Amino acid sequence: MLDLADIEAAAERLSGIAVETPLLRNAELDQIVDGRVLLKPESFQPIGSFKIRGAYNLLSQLSADEARHGAVAWSSGNHAQGVALAGKLLGIRTTIVMPEDAPQAKLSNTRRLGGEVITYDRYTEDREAIARNIAAERGAAIVPSYDHPHIIAGQGTVGLEIARQSQALGLPADQVVIPCGGGGLTSGCTVALKALLENVSVYTAEPEHYDDTAKSLESGKRVRVLQTTASICDALLADTPGQMTFDIMHRLGVLGLVVTEDEIRNAMRFAFRHLKLVVEPGGAAALAAILAGKLDTQNKTTAIVLSGGNVDVGLFAEIQADPT
Repeated sequence: MLDLADIEAAAERLSGIAVETPLLRNAELDQIVDGRVLLKPESFQPIGSFKIRGAYNLLSQLSADEARHGAVAWSSGNHAQGVALAGKLLGIRTTIVMPEDAPQAKLSNTRRLGGEVITYDRYTEDREAIARNIAAERGAAIVPSYDHPHIIAGQGTVGLEIARQSQALGLPADQVVIPCGGGGLTSGCTVALKALLENVSVYTAEPEHYDDTAKSLESGKRVRVLQTTASICDALLADTPGQMTFDIMHRLGVLGLVVTEDEIRNAMRFAFRHLKLVVEPGGAAALAAILAGKLDTQNKTTAIVLSGGNVDVGLFAEIQADPT
């Protein structure tokens, strides 16, 4: 199991690579939830999401021989960009298997950063099998999206920063809400948060129909959901939590929250109109949960992670145009 020392070591590797994103306050948001909200905008990262943290932490620990053979990953877009940028910074060839219907912004940015993109049909093909076959042919290293100790430790630096920053503000977080796909971000953050903040509670935020983590945490075992319903939250469409990520979240008492597509759209509008932030659908899940009243926030300090801001212009414009 990971511990705080692993996450602190990852933070040292990421110094000068990942941005130490701030904790932001908004008076209107505080008033709406009748409490104190601390916003962690990981959209400020150089790739527009937290994923650079885990990707760089893993790739930077490859041996010279491993690095020479390159790295292969699978991703809907944010992990792809993290792997591509980390590879570019470290001089490692990267190949990423991405769904053909991934947001164009994520596809083009991954290519721009130097990653080789191979597309697949998310409904009929197995992205992990494709990636592992490529890695076997090339002798390349596998860079999983979430279920790897170096990935989890890197993502956990978000939680490390939340704990230290909230304490420095004199507002140690009572509870933290984190958008969740496979669980790498939540599991890593929870390790750091539980080590540094007394009695802190941690919650995942997932879109309806893709609430595999919430169902798994409630049942005490990993649950798979059927991917039969479309969602705008492309970054959160894992059908089951990772084994390692689930074990950590379950052991540390993480609880799950579920939000609707309309609640996510509303959160994106709120972020743009009131916070002046561009947040992608998956990145807005935690904000959606507190705006929709899914969690008791009265007189509490609630930290929420805005995990990414990579959204296609057309979808973003459509959501903002809604007068709701």
